[in-house]
Amino acid sequence: MSDRPLAAYVAVTAAYWAFMLTDGALRMLVLLHFHTLGFSPVQLAYLFVLYEIAGVITNLSAGWIAARFGLTSTLYAGLGLQVVALLALAQLNPDWAIGASVVFVMLVQGASGVAKDLAKMSSKSAVKLLAPKGGDGLFRWVAMLTGSKNAVKGVGFLLGAALLGLAGFVPAVLGMAAILALILVAVALKMPGGLPTGRKDAKFSEVLSKNRNINSLSFARVFLFGARDVWFVVGIPIYFYAVLSDGTEAGNRLAFFTIGSFMAVWIILYGAVQAAAPRLLKAKTRGAALIHDARRWALALAVVPALLTVLVLLAGEPAPWLTTTLVAGLLVFGALFAVNSALHSYLILALTDERRVTMDVGFYYMANAAGRLIGTVLSGASYQLGGLPACLGTAAVMVALSAWGAGKLRSPAPQPA
Repeated sequence: MSDRPLAAYVAVTAAYWAFMLTDGALRMLVLLHFHTLGFSPVQLAYLFVLYEIAGVITNLSAGWIAARFGLTSTLYAGLGLQVVALLALAQLNPDWAIGASVVFVMLVQGASGVAKDLAKMSSKSAVKLLAPKGGDGLFRWVAMLTGSKNAVKGVGFLLGAALLGLAGFVPAVLGMAAILALILVAVALKMPGGLPTGRKDAKFSEVLSKNRNINSLSFARVFLFGARDVWFVVGIPIYFYAVLSDGTEAGNRLAFFTIGSFMAVWIILYGAVQAAAPRLLKAKTRGAALIHDARRWALALAVVPALLTVLVLLAGEPAPWLTTTLVAGLLVFGALFAVNSALHSYLILALTDERRVTMDVGFYYMANAAGRLIGTVLSGASYQLGGLPACLGTAAVMVALSAWGAGKLRSPAPQPA
């Protein structure tokens, strides 16, 4: 293949890395900063609700916008909007009432959610168009993009917690805005050719898929990511904070670094396993048979939160051995979750065609955002109502629903020669 598609892939990946570094850092900054201000688990979940709602709406429209105006336009728009969101968040006034602060941060997070999904849809769609044809080329390229992105986002979690402890909320946010703005300029100046500029006949009505496999995979994606976020967004960070912090400034700082480190390690492990998924699944020789793996891997994943739920209920109270077991169990969850996620990310590109790629990918990531939205809301609500066991038990049920959806996938009919 020529160097131009590879150069375009590298540029898209670099832009996506930069975005996800700030996205991970921003999530930890917001979660931990507002928890120390006295926000309840439900109020913390509210801070991220508009972020996920924005993702549902954005992905539907972004697929059409990219098909109409080109992938680079949506990629640059995503990066630019994230810079604006970071600058706006720095204007938060600590003297505002909690209600006003919640509304303001929800709005800013909503803008950040739009930005994230513009960047994500653009990057993932580009892989379908740039990857080598035949063999496991598509799976390798999408796994590398997704896996490396999640590793970078994991570093972002650690970065956000570290910046909050060392520099404070406003300097951390302004610093990230400045760095991302410089990266946006650099990528825009150096982006090579190779990505489509759009087609004039793209209709918004094309966004909704009529492909049974696309719809079944999107259903499975809703509950897969809901199952992750139902414990990941609020439940585990707040549980670990309660166990690790003694309420002093030094105790808070230690808790911040510990929580940030766990979240970073979890995401980095997740990314590493995603990148290795083509080898783990022997994608090069199995081809179309991979479609049948989605249900089996989801069922294996459902076992982990179910066992952890029983363990926490039997333990009754927090204890060092329980915390250690939770960390180990959730890392196992992360590894299995990564295989499921990588498989989904490959299948959405394998099951669509190049003419519909941005619209099918947009629809699929709309389902992804809907799952995150459901998981985010349930994370705060379930933790407040039933603590960590409720979060983990809900996750087990949601993974089982994802397995049911994946079981509806069927091998596509062979294309005529």
